Amino acid sequence: MSKVLGIIAEYNPFHNGHLYHLMQSKKTFNADYTIAVMGGNFSQRGEVSVVNKWAKAEMALKNGVDLVIELPTIYAISSAENFAEGAIKILNSLKIVDAVSFGAETEDINALDKAAEILCAEPQEYKNLLAHELSKGLSFPKARENALMMYINDVRRFANVLSMPNNILAIEYLKALRKSKSNIRPVCITRFGSDHNDLSVSKGIASASAIRNMISADKMDTLEFKRLLPASSYPVLFEEYKRGHIIKDITYYDKEILYSLRKMSVSELANLPDVSEGLEFAIKQAASSCNSVIELLNILNSKRYTRTRLQRTFLYAMLGITKEDMEIAKTTIPYIRVLGFNENGRNLVSKISKSNSRLSVITSVKKFEDTNKNRNLQIMLDKDKWATDIYTLGYDFDSWANLDYTHNMIML
Repeated sequence: MSKVLGIIAEYNPFHNGHLYHLMQSKKTFNADYTIAVMGGNFSQRGEVSVVNKWAKAEMALKNGVDLVIELPTIYAISSAENFAEGAIKILNSLKIVDAVSFGAETEDINALDKAAEILCAEPQEYKNLLAHELSKGLSFPKARENALMMYINDVRRFANVLSMPNNILAIEYLKALRKSKSNIRPVCITRFGSDHNDLSVSKGIASASAIRNMISADKMDTLEFKRLLPASSYPVLFEEYKRGHIIKDITYYDKEILYSLRKMSVSELANLPDVSEGLEFAIKQAASSCNSVIELLNILNSKRYTRTRLQRTFLYAMLGITKEDMEIAKTTIPYIRVLGFNENGRNLVSKISKSNSRLSVITSVKKFEDTNKNRNLQIMLDKDKWATDIYTLGYDFDSWANLDYTHNMIML
């Protein structure tokens, strides 16, 4: 019986740390096939992908992934909870996935699962502690961390576990598996080398943040940079660079974001996901006097409104994603948007179609739209198409629209 492994990733870009995680995951689970559910042109932390989703898919396939499925934009730029739930929904819907692998800073998966159990059950004592922490004006992630630490009351075991970014996502994956009563087995690979936001370089391993920093500093042609990526990833990345298709950070969309925020009324701003407690008024006022995203962040950033939350809000505004759209995504089984595959992946697509004939598998956007009658799926797909059209505006050259119709899948 073939064993199918799922991986949830952004691959922004695919580097040596990702290769280590992929190889260790395959080895640990003894996988025959690997499916990556991958974020597209914008990221979960409210940032932009350094290269487009097809280039990222190509890098993943060249390094051992068999099938790359796009995580719809509504999930991909959402909170850690929605990001994880969307990806797990996709893996569950395939009905052929046996395990899902994710990275974490801790080796103690039982500690992560304990936190997931509490967050699923939400006992009253925990909810009271959370409300008390939120009343201090803390951001939700920090208030939740504090409340969990007080509720669990085991500092030795949980110190720093609940604050590390990969651990937080791991907890959300475990929570999503619990909530969906999934049969998919979790596989946790301890993060090796640099931490998530560490900007240092060590023995050929660096975080995606450090690599993007080097790209921003125009160090892509240095030997130090080349050593941080697998040999098959670098040519893909450098080709995008030569074509003027590298997007270094969210400031490439300063004017698009400011235009969107200024155009919206206060009530429209209030209807953006993650906007509450009067944040809409602060955004409206700041957008009227700022000239860049950095200025906006400097004005609005506070212990309640983190930089990540604010950047996600800016993306929601630019991409036209509302609270209603988010609710639709939460209650919908998403389509399976295939970005690329190798020969094994081609066989997987066939298996997926046979295992769940009612599942919407998209290999051609136009063909899907010609026959689709599900309004919710069309709303979600429209956000993906718009995200691609906006993304290309950051290119130095060839800022074409409609690439979701015209760009070929990556086939190796």
